[in-house]
Amino acid sequence: MTTIGSVALISLFAFEVLAVSTAMPVAAAALDGLNLYALAFGAPLAAGVIGMVLGGPWSDRSGPGPATWAGLSAFVLGLLVAGAAQTMVQLVVGRTLQGAGSGLVIVALYVVVGREYPAELHPHIFAAFSTAWVLPSLVGPAIAGLLAEHVGWRWVFLGVPAIAIPAALLLRPALTRLTDPGESGGEGLGPLRWAVLAAVSAGTLHVAGQHVSVTGAVLLGLALLGLGLALPRLLPTGVFRAARGLPAVITLRGLFAAGFFTAEVFIPLMLIRERGLSPSLAGIALTMGALSWSIGSNLQARISSPARRPAILRSGASMIAVAIAVSVITAVLPVPTPALVVAWGLAGLGMGMAHPTLSMLALSLAPSRRQGEASAALQISDSMTTSVALAVSGSIFAVLVTVSAPLAFLASFLLALAFALGAASLADRVRP
Repeated sequence: MTTIGSVALISLFAFEVLAVSTAMPVAAAALDGLNLYALAFGAPLAAGVIGMVLGGPWSDRSGPGPATWAGLSAFVLGLLVAGAAQTMVQLVVGRTLQGAGSGLVIVALYVVVGREYPAELHPHIFAAFSTAWVLPSLVGPAIAGLLAEHVGWRWVFLGVPAIAIPAALLLRPALTRLTDPGESGGEGLGPLRWAVLAAVSAGTLHVAGQHVSVTGAVLLGLALLGLGLALPRLLPTGVFRAARGLPAVITLRGLFAAGFFTAEVFIPLMLIRERGLSPSLAGIALTMGALSWSIGSNLQARISSPARRPAILRSGASMIAVAIAVSVITAVLPVPTPALVVAWGLAGLGMGMAHPTLSMLALSLAPSRRQGEASAALQISDSMTTSVALAVSGSIFAVLVTVSAPLAFLASFLLALAFALGAASLADRVRP
């Protein structure tokens, strides 16, 4: 029942991610908010940091149950706010609530895995988490596209709460059982203020990019100062120099996520705006990526030797880099659309191999009763690196799209490519 409940929640989050990515171009156009398009993806990632920082020590101290229920409540509220939005700003607020809630839940689920299952089962559990993307990847983009085209984009948000609560109830027995406290880092909720500062700074970075003026420069300075103060206090020592072992694992998680998701956010938008595809057809690329992700995750689960994990990471990063390179070329040359779809399947395969590998490494390198903190750091790196990457790419896109849409997409994909190449170059540093 624990595995079924966990996989059900992951499937729900997967459906929402894929559905929103497919429908967001339509929502942004309807609300006249293309300039805030990237923020609609970056804001929930930044807000998720608050949930992650809160969820890690909360789960270690009280078990994963309270964090799971609080997170699910915020997630559902965010769906309702986004679905009822009358402006793009209101939609971003709803997305922000979704991000905070999902941050709490994801960290709590990692703690469930760490406490409920022996280490030798972790590869299979994380493979199951990735497999949970299969059904949503098959139906999510298509359903979201059809809803956006024929019923209304709002139902992409409003339809999800009806299945969120039943999915979470499947986890209730395990959440009730796992109430024993773990080790405490001794900081309590102190890091929460730094998480709030990091999230606000990331949001400010998005806003700063919309103002090519003195105001924009001031906001940029404040955002960079806030990130510089907050992130070193949220992540373990050594993350910013990719020190060997756990710090490098956390660094790589951010680089992989930033490369993959920064590109994926702009692919449906490019296919709809530049290639004239419908939302449901544009979502096929996301489907291909998600299906391949599941395949890659199951492939890595068959590799039992820890010594091969750096090679898995290097291969995964290389696959993502090749796929993004195809996106770069597609932005400026008449590359057939199916070629981009196939290439994005290669990116998904690379992420499927790398993502659970990094999760396993984090759990194996962290002390057994501080896995909540390690899981939170992993997710913080993932979310903050991607949020900052989206802030930069979104700002560049907003400026360049008024001059040349192909140039705007080209710049965004080049930034994503730089992150993927960085991940490939640092893969060997996960060895302690």
